[in-house]
Amino acid sequence: MTCDEAETLIHALADGELDAGHALEVEAHVATCPRCAAELAAIREMKQMLAGADLGYKAPAALRQRIEAALPPVEAAVVTPFAVRPSRRSLLKGFAMGSAVSALAATGLVAIVLRNDDQQRIEAEIVSAHLRSLQAGHLTDVISTDQHTVKPWFNGRLDVAPPVIDLTAEGFTLIGGRLDYVDARPIGAVVYRRRQHVINLFVAQTSSTERRAARMDTIQGFNIRSWRDRGLSYWAISDIGGDELEEFGERFERKMGGSS
Repeated sequence: MTCDEAETLIHALADGELDAGHALEVEAHVATCPRCAAELAAIREMKQMLAGADLGYKAPAALRQRIEAALPPVEAAVVTPFAVRPSRRSLLKGFAMGSAVSALAATGLVAIVLRNDDQQRIEAEIVSAHLRSLQAGHLTDVISTDQHTVKPWFNGRLDVAPPVIDLTAEGFTLIGGRLDYVDARPIGAVVYRRRQHVINLFVAQTSSTERRAARMDTIQGFNIRSWRDRGLSYWAISDIGGDELEEFGERFERKMGGSS
């Protein structure tokens, strides 16, 4: 086994995702190759650091402030010597049992706030799913560099199997795929590697067939390129530079167009 052959498999070995035969081959190579041994040690050290880091996503305080600002104000009660100060529970109950007009108005205001934050919420879940995948044993359910192996694996597991494109010649190596959960529903994740960096491409079916141009966002240090095409929504996420992730998305879309 050469170093080039071991490069991708070393990460799978560190994640505990290799079968016994391949694991023995990689371990035998690492035992005689100082370069690959150092790389494996660095990967394991990084995984230990990630496991001990507090990477849980917390909703921004601004979201709570916008929702509270959208709710109607509570009128102050007239205090008498025998008056009982209203509890938070009674205030919420009174609000819930208000007039139909007030309830509809309040619901409409909250809905506007939630719609404005929907994109941020989905992208926050994408970041969480990406971080989960970097933990040991979570990156792939099927390991293969062959698109004709990865794509059929999704059949029967999802209503629509995600497209799997071979971009190895372009510098983005396909390493497998898995099922993940975003927005409380199962979606496909196609996994690529760019040098030592993982790119997760999340794909979900959508009711809209209208194409939406790509947009780039950065959350918690991760770049996210999202777009929609042919009834599917895509989110590519990685810690590589935004220009490289943009290149990945463009090459993927170009090959998708050529395969139609």
